[in-house]
Amino acid sequence: MNKLGHVISFTYRNKVKNKSFRWTTLSLAVLLLIGLNIPYFIQLFSGNNGEDNLKIAIASSNYDEIATQIQQAAQKQQQAKSSTDNPMMNASSDLQDTKLQWQDQFESEATLRKQVEDGKIGGYLLLQKPSQGDPAFPAVTYVSEKNDVVIQSLLQTATQTAKVQYIAAGKLTNTQLEQIGTPVTVNHTSPDDLNGNANSKKENPIKSNTENYILVYLLMVLFFFSLTITGNMIASEITAEKSSRVMEILISSLSPLTQMFGKIIGVFLVGLTQIASYGIVIAVNLSLPYYQEVLAKFDLHVSNLSLNIVGFGLLYYVLGYFLYATLFAAIGSIVSRTEDLGQAISPITMLTLAAFYIGIFSISNSDSLLMRISSYIPFFSPTTSIVRIGLGSMPIWEIAISIGILLVSILFFGWLSAKIYRTGVLMYGKRPSLKELRKAMKSYKI
Repeated sequence: MNKLGHVISFTYRNKVKNKSFRWTTLSLAVLLLIGLNIPYFIQLFSGNNGEDNLKIAIASSNYDEIATQIQQAAQKQQQAKSSTDNPMMNASSDLQDTKLQWQDQFESEATLRKQVEDGKIGGYLLLQKPSQGDPAFPAVTYVSEKNDVVIQSLLQTATQTAKVQYIAAGKLTNTQLEQIGTPVTVNHTSPDDLNGNANSKKENPIKSNTENYILVYLLMVLFFFSLTITGNMIASEITAEKSSRVMEILISSLSPLTQMFGKIIGVFLVGLTQIASYGIVIAVNLSLPYYQEVLAKFDLHVSNLSLNIVGFGLLYYVLGYFLYATLFAAIGSIVSRTEDLGQAISPITMLTLAAFYIGIFSISNSDSLLMRISSYIPFFSPTTSIVRIGLGSMPIWEIAISIGILLVSILFFGWLSAKIYRTGVLMYGKRPSLKELRKAMKSYKI
């Protein structure tokens, strides 16, 4: 155990003190910091602090009643969007950043044009007699220095509502007129909820919301990229020692199993260090007042994150890492030249890609047959099970079976990789075939 600790400590210190590792980690942290703050920098240098008041007026002489209806419809629409439960609608509207105000009295078109040029108002609606169609309803033009597509869309919808009110005037009640302009909301529910099936909620008590959706996505990305980096690190470390003949010296003082598992655990700690550094950058940014406003705008709250997803995500990450790490170590031990390493580990890389893409492309259909089957396959379960736990309905007994299969697979492939490692580190020259590897294992009585 003492020798294993020395290998872990040596591997960790050797990697962390490496200049390339430090520069890579620092560079990615800086890029992450810049990327997270790009919206703030754009807002800062554009002079928009997110609290601008955009005042809109209406130029009208013969259409005062219709102008009032347009103004009222726009105000109701803005209030509806700011209070909606759909965070994506809030994000797309961008009306959270701009306080839209309306000038009370109607002015002449010349006066309002002068106010726009002087910057006193953001724009105005010009109501004119249409060149075609019903002359009783005006042609509406939004006059502004800046072409804001979001505001223009808002005004267009408000004008459409006013036109419907104009057409239905005298035939519908005020309540019916208000209902015409009310946005239609399509809610989602499951058949189990409609049937009043209480067992389904007991099976998966995790609430599926936007925060958990983002968390599941980030966990899959974290697993894929972290595993790709650390897996290559393990294989290249073993191959480099073997190609430099250092392995022959190590074999005489340390058992191959101690070397393999020491490197796997050491590189695992290196990966955790990297993840922790990026996590600190993200946590510091999210704690800033600017990001608190951004989260509030998207109606996102850290308190809504499910601790079950975080816990199971970390568990599957650790188990998935050790499963793949043993395979990377075994492949690294049978390769004598670092130039051949990329081709040798490509099958394992394809497995990680398959696990990642199955989870990503099935994230909107987390309880499909493919996802249910994949959650029992140890190479895919670290990603697919998290999707089912966070966004689907994976009962506890299925989670237990999935984790059990993963643990058994780790023991089996750990045992197999250890036998390959003990043989592979002593074989030099071209990469051995499976037949040659089995023959060597028999000759070494492994």
